[in-house]
Amino acid sequence: MKTIGILGGMSCESTALYYARLNAGTRARLGGLHSADCLIRSLDFAEVEALQTAGDWDGAGAMLADAAKALEAGGAELLILATNTMHKVAGPIESAISIPFVHIADATAAALHAAGCKRPGLMATAYTMEQAFYLWRLRAAGLNPIVPGTADRAETHRIIYEELCRGDIHDASRAAYVAIAGRLRDAGADGLILGCTEVGMLLSAANSPLPVFDTTLIHCDAALDAAMT
Repeated sequence: MKTIGILGGMSCESTALYYARLNAGTRARLGGLHSADCLIRSLDFAEVEALQTAGDWDGAGAMLADAAKALEAGGAELLILATNTMHKVAGPIESAISIPFVHIADATAAALHAAGCKRPGLMATAYTMEQAFYLWRLRAAGLNPIVPGTADRAETHRIIYEELCRGDIHDASRAAYVAIAGRLRDAGADGLILGCTEVGMLLSAANSPLPVFDTTLIHCDAALDAAMT
């Protein structure tokens, strides 16, 4: 098994989910006492969020590229970025390393195609729902993503940053997410991308009105596929 470098901390809540999923997936594939061979570089999300808010994506890209280089220097043989939003700076990260980079949107698009989903709804941060870097990647893969309306995008984003990234789970927010997913279904979505790595803390196949594509789980499985080839 190749050593997986995990560039995380954005937020630490979802990075913990990554670690758990990678280890559970390794055990399921290899059996016995096997666990994932991985390195984690967990950044201070407050610093990253400040750069997001300021629109300093060049600064954020430089920060994450440096962290990625450190993971490679430490022995990582492939890299995953444990966040959807910061794939906005995937370019600088990929340019800084020589090891394979497993892109979360590519893995998600492959899962959608395998399930026959063509018009997925997308619930994520405002950056991911409104900027081109993620939607473009999905469209380039032949998908036609649908984003929530203005008010629903704002509420989805607020819950992520004010609650989920802090580890706060509220039933009212869960109900709000279910309702937003329902409106995406009514708008013609045939699946639901949990396009922020924290959204799965509230939505799952058990309560979503649409088939769920949890990017955290999909990304981990793609990383294990790459690590075991």
